[in-house]
Amino acid sequence: MVTTTFDSLGYFEKLKAAGVPGEQARVQADAMRQQTEEQRTALQTALDKYDEASRKELATKGDLADTKHEILKRVLGIALAQTAVIVAVIGVAIAVLMK
Repeated sequence: MVTTTFDSLGYFEKLKAAGVPGEQARVQADAMRQQTEEQRTALQTALDKYDEASRKELATKGDLADTKHEILKRVLGIALAQTAVIVAVIGVAIAVLMK
């Protein structure tokens, strides 16, 4: 949650001290407070959308476990295939040497 505060009374007093007429200073301070609130709301909305989008892209523990399982299956499959090829090559070599 983003929190911002705007001291509209302090802003009003600074404008009055600088010689700005009271009604004009009040209107400017109110406009500045309103603008600050709108920016705060827009920023909070953007942050909420970003957080929601980020959460959708994060992997869960289940996703990681599934990926680990898939990698393990593939590695074991490749190792088994390599072993079969090596055994076949050795068998062919032995058969050739026995002739």
